[in-house]
Amino acid sequence: MTSLPYRPLLRRWRPAAFTAVAAAGLLTLSGCGADATSSAAGEESAHETGHGDLPSAHVHGVAVNPADELVYLATHDGLFRYDDGEPTRVGPVIDLMGFTVAGPDHFYASGHPGPGVDLPEPVGLIESTNGGESWELRSRQGESDFHALTASSAGVVGFDGRELTTTVDGTSWRELGAGVTPHALAASGDGSVLVATNESGLMRSVDGGTTWAPVAGAPLLQVVDWAEDQTVVGVSPNGTVAVSTDAGATWDERARVSGSPEAVGASASAEGTLRILVVAGGGLHDSADGGETFVPLP
Repeated sequence: MTSLPYRPLLRRWRPAAFTAVAAAGLLTLSGCGADATSSAAGEESAHETGHGDLPSAHVHGVAVNPADELVYLATHDGLFRYDDGEPTRVGPVIDLMGFTVAGPDHFYASGHPGPGVDLPEPVGLIESTNGGESWELRSRQGESDFHALTASSAGVVGFDGRELTTTVDGTSWRELGAGVTPHALAASGDGSVLVATNESGLMRSVDGGTTWAPVAGAPLLQVVDWAEDQTVVGVSPNGTVAVSTDAGATWDERARVSGSPEAVGASASAEGTLRILVVAGGGLHDSADGGETFVPLP
C-alpha cells in the first residue's frame, strides 16, 4: 500500500460544478467537471441564510471529524480543515469525488490525483487513518471513481457509475442490489440500513444493501448523511433540509438554505444535539439545533 504525505503544490482553482438539477427538480448523476445549473425556482424561505467563500469551487463532501470536532471539506482541490473558522489544506491535492468518515481521523475517499501527485487515475478506494494527512491505496486503482461512498462497522459501500458494491476489508468487493444508481449514500452505524438518493426518489435497504425499496412519502433528496442511531439528514434540490428519526422511514422538513446543495454532514454531540452542515450556493451553512436555523460558517 502506498502512503502519500502532504507536498505543497501550486494549483489554480478552476471552476467546477456539482450535480445538475433540472427545473423540475429531478436529480442526475454528474461526471467530473460537469457544469451546474440552478435548482428549481421557489419562494425564499424565512430561514434562508447567506454564505461566504469556500476554499474550492466544487465541494464533494463535508463532515465533522470525531477526533478533533473540526469541520472537514472534501473538494475538487483536496481536503480542507476549518481551524478557527479558516480553511487549511490537509494532505495531497486529490479531487475527492467520494468521501466518508469511518471514525476518528479515519476517512475513505475516491477520485482523481491532482498535478504532481503520483497516484493511479482514478485513485480507486483510498484510506487515511491520520485525518487526511496521508492516504493509502486499498483497491480498484485505475478502475473505479466512487462518487457515492459510505462507511459503517460492516464495511464500505460505493457506487462508481457502473455498479453498487461493498467491501469488508477494503480489497475484495461484492456487488449489491442491481438497478440502484445512487447519487448519494448513507449507512447506519452497523451497516444494516442504507439510504440512497436518485432521480426517481429516495431508496432504502434494511438488509445491508441486498434489496431496495422506495420510501413512500419521502421528499426528493439530493444529498444525505447519517448522524447517529436512527437519525438521518437530507437536503432537497431547492435547499430544504429534512430529518428522519426512524432510520429513513419517515421525514420532517426543517429550514431551507439558499442555493442548490453540494454536500451535507450530520453529527450528534455527547449531549445529543444534532449538528447539520450544508454546502450550498457557494457557502457553508451550519446548524446547531437540528436544522431549525442555520448560520454561515465561518
